Amino acid sequence: MINIIGKSKIFLLISLILVIVGVVAVVVLGLKPGIDFKGGTLWQVKIITDNRPQVAEQSSLRGTQQTTNDLKKFFISDLGLKDAVVYPSDNQSYLIRIQDISEDVHQKYLGVLKSKFNGVEELKFESIGPAVGGELKKKAFWAIGLVLLGISLFVSYAFKKVSYPVKSWKYGVITLITLFHDVVIPAGLLAILGWKFGVEVDTNSIVALLVIMGFSVHDTIVVFDRIRENLMLSRSGANFSEIVNNSINQTLARSINTTLTVILMLLAMFFFGPATLKYFILTILVGIVAGTYSSIFVASPLLTMWEKSGKVK
Repeated sequence: MINIIGKSKIFLLISLILVIVGVVAVVVLGLKPGIDFKGGTLWQVKIITDNRPQVAEQSSLRGTQQTTNDLKKFFISDLGLKDAVVYPSDNQSYLIRIQDISEDVHQKYLGVLKSKFNGVEELKFESIGPAVGGELKKKAFWAIGLVLLGISLFVSYAFKKVSYPVKSWKYGVITLITLFHDVVIPAGLLAILGWKFGVEVDTNSIVALLVIMGFSVHDTIVVFDRIRENLMLSRSGANFSEIVNNSINQTLARSINTTLTVILMLLAMFFFGPATLKYFILTILVGIVAGTYSSIFVASPLLTMWEKSGKVK
């Protein structure tokens, strides 16, 4: 049996460091908003040639990275769109993010693009105004906040029958703390990726954070529920820390096995799935690992620490 509670200070210190890094990254670097939140245009084009895309003036074939650079240079230098972001997608297609433009300007740019590159085929063109983007941003924050509040209230209600030696509402508070832990770590990763590689936060990122919270709270409740069962079966005056440690060990294999199956699936999607979903999948992957860690090494140790602090008082 692993003495997780006995080494809880080490596990909590690791979590504290990761949370501080995440918070600092979000506060200092900031999250780079995508067009969903700030408004703009998402344009997907396919450049069709025999094998690889090539620039019209040259007959030599160029790789995907070269064509990406050529497209970025075209939008930034030729069209003067300084904030243009270009990255490759699937099947010789490329995603371009630029400022919000009208349909007339869109058709003008498309004509210039076709004259500059061979075999251009437009796959998708989406434009979102800044007002709509601001509304989506507001709703996204509300969604995350309400989910956090709703989950913590539900956990508090679910454990109302177990009020000794820890009050039921404390289970909800600790769940809220662990959810913050699980969200801020991938959010910090997104901030670092945005600073280093220009990765933007869009509605997919918000969905990823909500998925992380759902998975994390499910794992935490499994551990808490085993603690509740063992408390109800234990004799009066039993050592709370031992009960918690036994409960963690009883659910440890289940938590790890469940997480591993999800991780294997996410890794397959990350390496073999569409390029447009890579950062979405990476966010979920990091969050699920953080969530499993917090369910085992953060939530229950915090519960025992709170119980001990109550005895001191």
